Amino acid sequence: MSIHATAIVDSKSKIHPSCKIGPYCVIGPEVELGESCHLVSHVAIEGPTKIGADNRFFPFTSIGLAPQDIGYAGEPTRLEIGDHNKIREFVTINRGTVKGGGCTRVGDHNLIMAYTHIAHDCQVGSHIIMANAATLGGHVTVGDWATVGALCPVHHFVRIGAHSFIGGGTTITRDVLPFSKTSAERGTHAYGLNAVGLERRGFTKERIGKIHHAYRVLLASKLNTSQALEKLKAESDCGEDVEMLIRFIESSERGVIK
Repeated sequence: MSIHATAIVDSKSKIHPSCKIGPYCVIGPEVELGESCHLVSHVAIEGPTKIGADNRFFPFTSIGLAPQDIGYAGEPTRLEIGDHNKIREFVTINRGTVKGGGCTRVGDHNLIMAYTHIAHDCQVGSHIIMANAATLGGHVTVGDWATVGALCPVHHFVRIGAHSFIGGGTTITRDVLPFSKTSAERGTHAYGLNAVGLERRGFTKERIGKIHHAYRVLLASKLNTSQALEKLKAESDCGEDVEMLIRFIESSERGVIK
C-alpha cells in the first residue's frame, strides 16, 4: 500500500493494499476503499462510506462528510460509491439522512467535474457527466447516461431521466424527461430528443424513431399531457423506451419539464 507520510489514515478504516493515498489526505474510521483507488492529494473522506474499485479522487474533494441538513443530529448514515469514477477538484458528496433513507449513492463510470455538489440522499446512477459546479439538492435522482451541464442548480426531490442532457446554467425545479434536451434558453423547456447522445450509445434508428415519435406527441401536438399519454399507451408497438418515458411521467410528483 502506498500512503504518503503526510496522510492521516484512521486505523479503523479498510484500505485495499493496491490503493494509493497521496499527500495530506485524511481518511476517517468506517471508510472502505476498494482496490486501485487513487487519492491524489488533500482528499478528506469520512464514514460510514463504502467506495468500490478504481476510483480517482482529485485534490480538495470532500467525501462522506455530514449532510448539510438542519435536521441532521449525528445519526450513522452512509455514502456508497461504485467503481471507475473520476471525482475532480473541490467536489463535495455528503452522506444521507435518516428521513431520506439514510444513504447517498453514486454508481459506476461517472465523471464528476470540479466544484460539483451531490447532497444528502441523492441517488446518482452510472455513466453520468456532471459538469463544473453542477449542484444537486437533497433527494435528487439522476438516471444512467444523463448529462448535467455546468452551473446547473437542481432542486430537492427532482428526478433527472436517463439519457437526458441539461444545458449549462439551467435551473431545474421539475423532473427532466428521459432522452430529452433541456435548456434555460428562452425559459426552461425541453427542446426535443437527445438524438446525438442516443446515437453515440448505440441506439438503432428504429429505436430512436419510436422515441422521437413519442416526443412529437408530447411536445408538438395540441394534446395536453394526459391526452398525449393515452394516445401513446394506445399504440400497440411503442417499445420499451417509450413505456419507460410514460412511466416516468405518470410517477412524477413535481411535474415534468415540457
